[in-house]
Amino acid sequence: MGLLGDETPPMAPLVGGISSDIWRVELAGGPICVKRALPRLKVDALWEVPTARNRHEWDWLTMAARVLPTSVPRLLGRDDAAGCFAMTYLEPTRFRIWKQELAAGQIDPDTATAVGASLGRLHAATAGDDDQRTRFATDKIFAAIRLDPYLRATAARHPALSEQLRALADRTAQTRLCVVHGDVSPKNILVGPDGPVFLDAECAWYGDPAFDLAFCLNHLLLKCIWRPEAREALFDAFDRLVTAYEAQIDWEPTARHATRTATLLSALLLARVDGKSPVEYLDRPQQQFVRAFAIAEIRRQTDSVRALREAWRDAASDTPWKGPE
Repeated sequence: MGLLGDETPPMAPLVGGISSDIWRVELAGGPICVKRALPRLKVDALWEVPTARNRHEWDWLTMAARVLPTSVPRLLGRDDAAGCFAMTYLEPTRFRIWKQELAAGQIDPDTATAVGASLGRLHAATAGDDDQRTRFATDKIFAAIRLDPYLRATAARHPALSEQLRALADRTAQTRLCVVHGDVSPKNILVGPDGPVFLDAECAWYGDPAFDLAFCLNHLLLKCIWRPEAREALFDAFDRLVTAYEAQIDWEPTARHATRTATLLSALLLARVDGKSPVEYLDRPQQQFVRAFAIAEIRRQTDSVRALREAWRDAASDTPWKGPE
């Protein structure tokens, strides 16, 4: 990448994430971040994914920088042979991880609005773009890192829902409308001085934008169990994110997008307790609550994200859980 010169700089691994090795590298001009994709993800279940996704992440970050320059770290260089690239290191004192803020009960409605608006703008910018369709023809990688471990693995654990979940995975695989990030999770969003910064786009794919929205909303609903004292603020954040996102939709009827989002959201709730990548912060009773709710909504085929959120609010309000000490 030509960034080191004659230096042998100190390096320190950064924690977080299951799919890559990430280091902070101390150069004479200041720290940078280097990321390398792993062939096998760091989870209990066997989960292997092609490392070419590192290059696709670079392409997604390049695209996003053209659309919203402050929404991604600045890229510095890449080495395709080594399967890694370098980008600016964003100081945690200025760029806070959204998940950590949510976990602390700090629910800023403006952040939710900004995330929804930025995500919608990124989707709108690539909708119908044949060049991007070709660049992000990553169907096999997206299936290996998203559709298989989340939807199809969950289908295998729930035979009664198998046909429905597999059909949902197939529908998602066949919907190709714009460039999708694929991992829009609060752990991959930094709250920066100029708005949200999106990280970890290894799953980038030209496909269904409803997946990104559902993936993010799923985390906001699950945080209502983790931080029950912040439920109403989280529900407000949910609504603000959806409203801001939907204001950017110009590539298809909003109602059609909303239907796909709602059906994916129900399935992803179940996947985060019974798929290959369960969330780490729910105990067994909480997992069972999510499981029962998601199964009911999948069977009901709820087609409105707001109706799903309201049903979640009603069900969650009857639970006795307390937040973490």
